Amino acid sequence: MHGERNGTPEQPGDLRSTSSTSSASPTSSVATLPEARPGTVGGSREAEPGHRAHRFRGDVEGLRAVALGAVLLYHAEVSWTPGGYVGVDVFFVISGFLITGLLLREAQSTGRVGLLGFYARRARRLLPAAVVVLASVTALAWLLMSPVERSGVYRDVVASALYVVNWRQASEAVAYSELDAEASPVQHFWSLAVEEQFYLLWPLLVLAVAWWCRGGRRRPRRDPRLPLAVVLGSLAVVSFAYAVRFTAERGDAAYFTTTARAWELAAGGLLALVPAARWQRLGRHVALALGVGGVAALVLAVYGLTEESPFPGPWAALPVAGTAAVIAAGSITQATPVGWLLATRPMRAVGRVSYSWYLWHWPLVVLATAWQGRLPSILLLTVVVLAWVPAYLTYRLVETPVRRARPLAATGPALALGGGCTAVGVALGTVAQAAVPTVALAPLSQTPGAQALASSTAPQRVASALRPLPADATDDRGRAHADGCLVDQESTEVRACVYGDTSSDTTVVLLGDSHALQYSAGLDPVARERGWRLVTLTKSGCTPADVSLYHQQYDRVYEECDTWRAGALERVEELSPALVVTGNRAVAPVVSEGRRLNEEDSAEAMTEGYAKTLRRLADTGAEVTVIADNPYPPRDVPSCVSENLDDLTACAFPTSEGLAYTPVNTDAAREVSGVSLIDPTPLLCPEDDLCPAVIGNALVYRNGTHLTSTYTRTLADWFDRRLPDEL
Repeated sequence: MHGERNGTPEQPGDLRSTSSTSSASPTSSVATLPEARPGTVGGSREAEPGHRAHRFRGDVEGLRAVALGAVLLYHAEVSWTPGGYVGVDVFFVISGFLITGLLLREAQSTGRVGLLGFYARRARRLLPAAVVVLASVTALAWLLMSPVERSGVYRDVVASALYVVNWRQASEAVAYSELDAEASPVQHFWSLAVEEQFYLLWPLLVLAVAWWCRGGRRRPRRDPRLPLAVVLGSLAVVSFAYAVRFTAERGDAAYFTTTARAWELAAGGLLALVPAARWQRLGRHVALALGVGGVAALVLAVYGLTEESPFPGPWAALPVAGTAAVIAAGSITQATPVGWLLATRPMRAVGRVSYSWYLWHWPLVVLATAWQGRLPSILLLTVVVLAWVPAYLTYRLVETPVRRARPLAATGPALALGGGCTAVGVALGTVAQAAVPTVALAPLSQTPGAQALASSTAPQRVASALRPLPADATDDRGRAHADGCLVDQESTEVRACVYGDTSSDTTVVLLGDSHALQYSAGLDPVARERGWRLVTLTKSGCTPADVSLYHQQYDRVYEECDTWRAGALERVEELSPALVVTGNRAVAPVVSEGRRLNEEDSAEAMTEGYAKTLRRLADTGAEVTVIADNPYPPRDVPSCVSENLDDLTACAFPTSEGLAYTPVNTDAAREVSGVSLIDPTPLLCPEDDLCPAVIGNALVYRNGTHLTSTYTRTLADWFDRRLPDEL
């Protein structure tokens, strides 16, 4: 689903300039930090007693509007903003700039940093709106989603409330079983989690530097700017290097991790450490060049980057540099065309509600899609625009009253509020998860086995008994999966698992990816009955075809697959099998001559590459049988079944829709003389051009396009009739 690249803008904080007018004066900054409000005389607000005022940064507030607009257009799938996801990078730089400025002013003013006060202010500004959205998502998911879908959402709600959802997203981003999962309505909380994790560390570092700069009997008092710049600069360099390396290895996982994003916040923080006097020496012409150049970089990022761009490293440097340039221009002077445009009333109005607008827009996109199915771009755009309504209400009725409440200005009550909001979020997700109704069906009269589960292969209209239960379907992967026979994506180990008659001299090899291994539960009984030694050689997401695949999660060529395939084919030749059974997911992006091919060209290359592999297998003297790929459901079958137990026909889908891909396995098998083909489609779609969700009390699909092990166990007789009689 769209929206894999997500982010959340930081809550508006103190938008006053983070550079004091004197780099040497320890008392030239505000120590207590209420939010600056626009509209005061001269663009600034009255300073608190004993401290100097700082000018209001209307351009920064307007820059939030730019970032928000880019992300909203991206999530509305507007074709001319393929890089709109960089809006979150803009927010990261802004957050690093503002928060570092707050910490710096306190360190300069007092020689220390009040950690509890810092966390209290953030809790007061961020958490009330967040928990309102989490509560709303919990309720709406209950109304609009299936029980299976709700379970995943509620786990994400708990992770979001605890600010660890980015690590949950990172772990799932590299799990092949999650490729077809629906997007979570709270997955955009990942960036808020990144910021909170960064700010657990950064104030501690500022505190340590502030303590060292306070001086003593033998050590003069120092301005903390230079030491902080060294610390923050070092952090930025290390984090950026890690981001580049990790993106090259596992792109989608890198996208969500704090360690690969910290450099973006650090870039904003470094801007905050530059004294105002230094900025002002540069002059208006430099400000104009920086502003125009920064905007150009942002426009280039939004229009030029795509889902395939290595991100966050190194290409996030483009929007980060653009944002830094715009902020730097405003630090010199806001009297430029860019500064004026960003500081206009409409831009500031949007920027002011950007936090709430972002919190609301993505849940509404996901829930609207769950309710009505996939929406065209114009309707998605309507949804994200209408998200302004709850966003504005949240800003006016939650954010603003809480921020202005005098009792909550004290550290203790604000921390209590934050803790309470977190506890509410966790409780909501936990209680809702526990309340998700479980499927209660009559027990099977016989224990599940090869033929005991289903005496009939006819499609069912009503589930009287069902295995696996929809909530357990994802884990119904069979013994071979549990034994670790499907090699992980990051591994190149050629791992052979042996089943059937393990002492037999007749070897049968099952070769391929997870679409091949899913049939091991049906082949194992045949191997035992016929006295075959069944050896599985399978790797996650790795085709046997002699082609290089583009790994969508790693954002690069799937090199591990190429290495594993070479080793696996050598192992097949060493085993001298009597029969090789091979299967493959037919749809996969192919890379040729350094270029990612489109779907049609990928299918053609896959067919040619698979035929080449089949010829090599046939040259071993083994008989070769190809399993045609199964139909692909248009929606998650377990989720559908969980909410349609009384009418399972609602979960059936047309055969033509399930087979709307190039039949690579079938075409390759027909190209190679002597290779046989067996096609499970007549079993999976037995009548009326429909593919049912449940056949003979067996749930057919476990997730995405994978079959349940429970169902494939019932195919043992079918395999027995179609595999060669004599080996």
